Amino acid sequence: MSIRDGIFTTVAVTLSGVALAGLLCTDAYSRAAGAEARGVRALSMQMQMSCVGDCAAVDERIVELELGQVPR
Repeated sequence: MSIRDGIFTTVAVTLSGVALAGLLCTDAYSRAAGAEARGVRALSMQMQMSCVGDCAAVDERIVELELGQVPR
């Protein structure tokens, strides 16, 4: 059983490596990675825009806590 499992594992790892290499050599991977990067950038910009007015009080509170001031 262990020899058969070893052979099966070797074949599976080899086929997975070939499939991954084939995927990386296509434009599908680069297009997906580019879309993900654009999505993350858009999400971070949206979070910055929504936090402009709301985060001022939170930032002041963080500074107070870092300075060790008495909690409100």
